[in-house]
Formats: sequence, C-alpha cells, structure tokens
Amino acid sequence: MKNNIWAGSKVWLRAVEAKDASSFFKWAKDYDTESDRLCDVIHFPGSYQKMKDHVEALSKAEPENDNFRWIIADLKGKALGTINTFSCDKRNGIFKYGLGIERKYWGKGYAKEAIKIVLNYYFMELGFQKVNVHIYDFNERSLRLHEKLGFKKEGTLRSMVYTNGKHHDEIVMGLTREEFNELK
Repeated sequence: MKNNIWAGSKVWLRAVEAKDASSFFKWAKDYDTESDRLCDVIHFPGSYQKMKDHVEALSKAEPENDNFRWIIADLKGKALGTINTFSCDKRNGIFKYGLGIERKYWGKGYAKEAIKIVLNYYFMELGFQKVNVHIYDFNERSLRLHEKLGFKKEGTLRSMVYTNGKHHDEIVMGLTREEFNELK
C-alpha cells in the first residue's frame, strides 16, 4: 500500500462496510465495562439486527461537513477498531475525533498510527488548522498517547461525566497544524 494516504506501516483506514456489522457487534458484546467507560458510556445491550442496521447505515453514509468514520484495519485487512471525526468546523479550521480499538490490540501502536493518518489528511489535504480531543481524566492511556503525539493540555472541564458512582473531569487537549508538522 505504498503511497496510499490511508495506510501506514501497521494499519490502513477504510470505509465502514455492511460486512463490518459482525465486528461492531463483537466489540459491543465483548467490551468490558472499563473499555466502554473509556470510549463513551456503558450502553444497554443491543441486538445483532439493530447493530446490523446501524452499520449498514454507516456504510451508506456520505461524509457530511467532513465528519467521517473509518475502520482501523491491520495490513491483512482485519478490523481492529474505528476512528471518527466530528464537530468539523471548516470556517474556523477546527475538528475533533474519537477512536476505539479492541482491547487485545492496545499498546501495539495501531491507535497512534491511525490518529497520524487522520491528522495528516485533515491538516494537509482539507486545510484544517487545529484538532481538539476531550479525554476523561481516568483514561490515563489516552492522555499519555496524546502527549506523545504532541498534544497540549488546554483545559479541564470539571465534573463532566458520571460513571462508576462518581463524577470525573474531561481534559481538553489540542494540536495545531504547525505543531503536527514540527513532529513529522
């Protein structure tokens, strides 16, 4: 996959396909409580049919305002997780993203590479100027990863998420295009 903007040395990003419903369902079913909390919230269990319908809709969705969801796959094509951009503000040049990777693939550099691929595209092809991420204060792995990627802590939103019987802060981190280019 040389010279493919969507590929790195470990992962490639591809569009969601209807066939990914089984992976999404497995991730939802197999995620432990900690993984759910780190990515989002603990959801009620859902049926395979509901997940299939959701993933089929994702597979047909066109990018809207540069918001998009990719499958993070290894170079053999195995789906490892997803990364999605949202709150894309072209006028001000700012966007956000979130990602989730199956637990057994944590710590192998897949998330870091997927993030770099998305940042490169949004900064160098779409002309965005800045990315912001919001990370729960108990998600130490994500905080360390983003520090390694050059993100700067920009603030703390106090008591923003309630889980496991208590409120937690949300840490806001940001990275500009210039900072990203310095790290390349």
